[in-house]
Amino acid sequence: MTISNSVMVMNRKTMSIVGVAAVIFAVFLVFASGCVSQGEEAETITLAGSTTVLPVAQTVAEIYMDEHATADIQVSGGGSSVGVTAVKEGTADIGMLSRELKDSEKEGSNLEEFVIAKDGIALIAYPSNTVSDLTLAQIKDIYQGKITNWKELGGADMKIVLIGRDSASGTREFFTEFVLKKEDAASTMQEYSSNGAVQQAVAQTPGAIGYVSLEFVDDSVKAFTLSGIAPTVENVINNTYGLNRPLLMITDGEPTGLAKKFLDFILSDEGQNIIAENGFVPVNV
Repeated sequence: MTISNSVMVMNRKTMSIVGVAAVIFAVFLVFASGCVSQGEEAETITLAGSTTVLPVAQTVAEIYMDEHATADIQVSGGGSSVGVTAVKEGTADIGMLSRELKDSEKEGSNLEEFVIAKDGIALIAYPSNTVSDLTLAQIKDIYQGKITNWKELGGADMKIVLIGRDSASGTREFFTEFVLKKEDAASTMQEYSSNGAVQQAVAQTPGAIGYVSLEFVDDSVKAFTLSGIAPTVENVINNTYGLNRPLLMITDGEPTGLAKKFLDFILSDEGQNIIAENGFVPVNV
């Protein structure tokens, strides 16, 4: 065999190998394309409601979307009552609540409830407040204007500044029902639209008292013990801390599509771990 013939044979072999590789690659592309498109159509859902649930719902949604490229999950607040209304009117697929559904909200509806976590309500004050412990009766008297100065509770001679939530808040509804026994708070209570706003106002106001989700207790405020029991996740789990409540997501009828997948994810071990990492109590403990 001449050198020229040898080169021609090598070229044919090289072209043959390249050709086979091209065919394999083309088959792979067709197969891969089929896998991506099959059952992976883009879906969008919206969540609305409780500002207590909002931050953790956003975190779970971002992680879910990172793992599922075709999912688009939009989360907004507004308060628990807004979440119920949005689901009933069809402007949201999932409603978020920091309280239980009212009988009036269930009546004539097809709402489905999913308890995604438990939460504690902490009473907080300006960091230098010398009072450390309160009873439920004292908290009720404070918020109804019967106790107006911290010296009446053994603290400094300082006027108590009442800080609470707006009327759309599930946290406020829980507080009104459980602490105020469905009676009104004093008209002097300043109203804020989120846990974060209450925390910030209390942290900046000597004499202030407010109530927030456990998630919003940090070094910028002082959290009261309740009849000697600290507001902690552990004490909510063992049920020794009395101010605790369920966090809900609701749908209009049985959830389907991405709404069902998202709810299944938040109730999975991975989702419940995210719940715990964000300061709430998982439902599977």
